[in-house]
Amino acid sequence: MAKKTRTSVPTITSDERPPLRIGLIGYGFMGRAHANAIHQVGHFFRGLRRPVLQAVCGRSADNLAAFAKSWQVEHQETDWRKLVARTDIDAVDICTPNDSHMEIALACVKHGKMILCEKPLALNGAQGAKMVAAVEKSKLPNLVWYNYRFLPAVSLAKNIVAAGELGKIFHYRANFLQDWTISADLPQGGTGLWRLDAAVAGSGVTGDLLAHCIDTARWINGDIVSVSAMTETFIKERVHTATGKKQPVKIDDACAFLARFENGSMAVFESTRYARGHKALYTFEINGEKKSLAWDLHDLNRLSYFDHAVQGDRRGWSSIHCTDGDHPYAGKWWVPGLCLGYEHSFVHALCEFLGGLDDPKAEKRYPDFRHALGTQLVCDAVLEAARAGKWVKVKQA
Repeated sequence: MAKKTRTSVPTITSDERPPLRIGLIGYGFMGRAHANAIHQVGHFFRGLRRPVLQAVCGRSADNLAAFAKSWQVEHQETDWRKLVARTDIDAVDICTPNDSHMEIALACVKHGKMILCEKPLALNGAQGAKMVAAVEKSKLPNLVWYNYRFLPAVSLAKNIVAAGELGKIFHYRANFLQDWTISADLPQGGTGLWRLDAAVAGSGVTGDLLAHCIDTARWINGDIVSVSAMTETFIKERVHTATGKKQPVKIDDACAFLARFENGSMAVFESTRYARGHKALYTFEINGEKKSLAWDLHDLNRLSYFDHAVQGDRRGWSSIHCTDGDHPYAGKWWVPGLCLGYEHSFVHALCEFLGGLDDPKAEKRYPDFRHALGTQLVCDAVLEAARAGKWVKVKQA
């Protein structure tokens, strides 16, 4: 049978296409990470539509001006609604707290803007479903910044599993450990501590940290179909920055859950902000009948690899340093052996999104709203299972 080929289209260089003008809402930690990606991607990944940070929006005029100067942003807005309505903006990058994602995204759809949204997608699955329905009806390109999957070692793990090299998969385990909320004197709410306020964050470690683990797991190992969970809030009351008074803490400080994947494998996930000595320990391990894989964010360029087919007296865990030209993304940067960092994951995510604009019918190589909704529904099921003390089936996006 003759091989089918796609209809050829004229080759256009990136310089001949109009730039993708991006409006960024938020100038904090994530705003800086995204701004860096927008600035860097075209320097290392050729042939893409060139992104330009056209405008930035934030609540503090002084902080906004400093950010705009640092990142060479020409236009500034202190009202996100004005930024979304600008006619010189093609796409909006949402780097705001979780409770505003849906409202901003729906406004973007109304104004015909592409959307790049920080994770998690929304406060809960119900909000996420509204966002998916709106964006899919509009056919506007959309991305959710689940960035860890775009690190070379994590992408290599995905490729190895997708090739069937592990054989039947038995186990998936992941954790994400931090220690920054142990002090009872830490308040909840406000610019720096909104993640401790359930009304703004939606949940605690489940939506903030485990969402990353769940995204990676679903991307590598397929859908999660059922969960059983427990959560704990260790400090029951904290002063709220808005009132100055103690209020109940309603986010989960820690969460551990069991899961079953559609492929029959079992999983254990754990996350906490009370693991003294850990600032951001994210690890995963996958055990198959033929091979096992493991990864650690603290050594993010390495993928640990165990192959049972190796001769017995030489069998053991090996370490793949994912910095060679054959490894995902790595060949676009430095010479082999030189490491990449956390910030590169955002560059790679944006690279995949921009590549998708050239061929909308091509397989998506990045998480869109619908995939992020699937992760949101797992988070919802985890919290429900913890409340009910029983196994809960996960709704599918």
